[in-house]
Amino acid sequence: MEDTARSTGTVKWFSAQKGFGFIAPDDGTEDLFVHQTSIQSDGFRTLSEGQPVDFLVEFSEDGRTKAIDVVAAIARSRGSGFDRGRGRGRFGEGVAVMAGEG
Repeated sequence: MEDTARSTGTVKWFSAQKGFGFIAPDDGTEDLFVHQTSIQSDGFRTLSEGQPVDFLVEFSEDGRTKAIDVVAAIARSRGSGFDRGRGRGRFGEGVAVMAGEG
């Protein structure tokens, strides 16, 4: 039996060698086990400590819960990593001057 609403959380730790780890849900509930076969990714399925993720929660008959259909949450906050440097220092001005020369 599984909950159909997607949840969000952060990878607490994940061992690529062992093929499993734990996710700390953003709602403050108990940490969830995650197996590498539950990670939806092209190529090698692994997670990094501190990585934001989206997932479904599966409840087993023995009362245990685990994260399934786990995907990386690329841009959970406004903007993306590419916007981080805007407006800092003189980088933008230097590029504009260099582009105007010649």
